[in-house]
Amino acid sequence: MYLTQLNKLILPIKKDLTQTPVKYKEIWIIAYPIILSSIVHNIIGVTDTAFLGRVGVVELGAAAIGSVFYLTIIMLGFGFAIGTQIIVARRLGENKPWEIGKTIEQSHYFLAFLAVILVLIMLLNLPVLFKSILQSHEVEQATSEYLKYRIFGLFFAFIMHGFRAFYIGIARTKVITYTTIIMAFSNVFFDYVMIFGKLGFPEMGIAGAAIASVISELLATLFFITYTLKFVDIKYFQLFQFKKIDFGYLYRILKVAFPTMMQNFISFIGWFFFFLFVERLGERPLAVSNIIRSVYVVMLIPIWGFSSAANTLVSYSIGRNNPDQVLPIIKKVFKLTILGVVLLVIINVIFPELILSIYTNDKNLITDSLPVLYIVSIASLFIAVGFVFFSGVTGTGNTKVSLIIETLVIFLYVFMTYVFVNIKNTSIELVWVVEIIYGLVIAIMSYLYLRYGKWQNKRI
Repeated sequence: MYLTQLNKLILPIKKDLTQTPVKYKEIWIIAYPIILSSIVHNIIGVTDTAFLGRVGVVELGAAAIGSVFYLTIIMLGFGFAIGTQIIVARRLGENKPWEIGKTIEQSHYFLAFLAVILVLIMLLNLPVLFKSILQSHEVEQATSEYLKYRIFGLFFAFIMHGFRAFYIGIARTKVITYTTIIMAFSNVFFDYVMIFGKLGFPEMGIAGAAIASVISELLATLFFITYTLKFVDIKYFQLFQFKKIDFGYLYRILKVAFPTMMQNFISFIGWFFFFLFVERLGERPLAVSNIIRSVYVVMLIPIWGFSSAANTLVSYSIGRNNPDQVLPIIKKVFKLTILGVVLLVIINVIFPELILSIYTNDKNLITDSLPVLYIVSIASLFIAVGFVFFSGVTGTGNTKVSLIIETLVIFLYVFMTYVFVNIKNTSIELVWVVEIIYGLVIAIMSYLYLRYGKWQNKRI
């Protein structure tokens, strides 16, 4: 009886998931706000790329290096939040709402501390780092200029990740859409006025893009806090209690979250190495890759949304002692994900030049980008398979296994990128083939674990 009331209070799903199989509609209810928020969130990336594509090739390439480096660092907080989300969903399944609040509060303490440490480390080391690893002096200067402002967004981004873990974990994901809309539209406005010097603002170029992103993250964080205080039952979940740090409890969170931290960090550091290797091919291939990266991230939107739903539903089902539902859930999520990705691939194939013209008005750059666009369209199908099954692995709570899988696949990814870049007279489209390899290998390894591994009674 109480569990049914809990489901009605928290879940947008109107029945106890332990009694009947999860339906496509229920997966969609959880996934679509995340997908919608990802669409809006990617307005930020599209805006940065589109505006900087009209500033210059160097700025476009530097934004690729700088933004991927920032995303690599931010993945530490994002990965920790995924571990937190798994615990929240499990406690929801176990009917322990009071532990959800404690989990979020202790997680926020850790995330805030981690953000401060990372900002200090980067402030001290950024000037030296890019001088040693980038060949183009112009790209190195622009990248450093971008990041010296951008890194201050880490604190706000990490706090947001903590709130996302709470709302995705309890399957109330609509608020994520609202915060992302605030982020996107504030970023578009401040990008325009600060990059080009409009409405009395100074013309700041690539530095303006960085500052605009930080402001948008600050505004979204403030909205998260305000919304939670106004629309969430604080007492029921024991949120905002501001109790002292419980190192024992934090250690229990870290046992689940640390592997997902490292897993996501390793994943994006592989992409960072990808762009470092591409930079060796020249400023133009790097600019092409930044355009394609922006398109590719848009194609990942349905994959991320449905994967998050799979993660939550898998952990919830295990928490309700119903592991038999896990593979059927993943199969249904997989079908929905493929459908969403195929629709985007069709758009790419029918309107390739129109899509690329969003990011640059350089006709030659559009022509050079076309073959790579077709490669990533194929790659997105493989990534869809891999991400859905991999989210099932993390949802089981056995995050050490997911870390091992990700580490092995990223090692292969970086190695193959290095090999392709160093082939004589290599083309940029050949280098992007590594995305297909990544998706295929992680799909195979994740499926084998879910099919034959021992995860059914994993406790966290």
